[in-house]
Amino acid sequence: MRRQPLVAIKALRALVANPEETERVFEILRALSGNAIADGSARFAKTEVGARVAREQRSLLATLCDRDALRRLRPGSLGREYVDFVERAGITADGLVAASESDAGEYAQLSPDEAFYARRLRDMHDLWHVVCGFSTRPFGEVCVVSFTYAQTKNLGLAAIALVGAIKIARETGDRGVLRAAWQAYRIGRRAAWLPAQDWEALLAEPLDSVRSRLALAAPTRYQRVSARLNAIVQQPA
Repeated sequence: MRRQPLVAIKALRALVANPEETERVFEILRALSGNAIADGSARFAKTEVGARVAREQRSLLATLCDRDALRRLRPGSLGREYVDFVERAGITADGLVAASESDAGEYAQLSPDEAFYARRLRDMHDLWHVVCGFSTRPFGEVCVVSFTYAQTKNLGLAAIALVGAIKIARETGDRGVLRAAWQAYRIGRRAAWLPAQDWEALLAEPLDSVRSRLALAAPTRYQRVSARLNAIVQQPA
């Protein structure tokens, strides 16, 4: 797909002005993704899990929306931790769907296989928050996006992460935000390729075991900076 930098710049400005406009994220991704989806889809199809998941036409979204089933999983499992995470954050698994598909032509330029891959990748987003250890606050989003760029090579994600990290660093005066985002990227480079994991099966496994299996290092810089920023917010006026 042809990149559209001017469209991306306009959407980036709008996103910086109002971070709640989640649909801007998908405008940026469309504008800068290039061949990232096609390349990722081809790689996905060549993996054992990817081929099986595509053949079965699984819906990860449907699995994640079944919170009653996830609550029946063992305490400490990825599925239980996921439910606790999204309920604390006040988000739903289908929230990204509404944002990403607000434009009826969102997947019109993709083949059926590419659209399946793109949707499944989208539906993994909050799971990646959980397994990586990043919150849904702006700083946590910047880090998970940096991680995701390392995994998907989508330049739109790099742009979002860089602009977001600079904005937060300026607002807080903490340059550790930039170093934490860089560490998140490096963790993503060294981890297993998360798009081709059997997430439906991993939901029942202990979260620590999942992190070990996927070679996910602890985001130590994020943890330190997040603790500093939280302490500042909690100081009495």
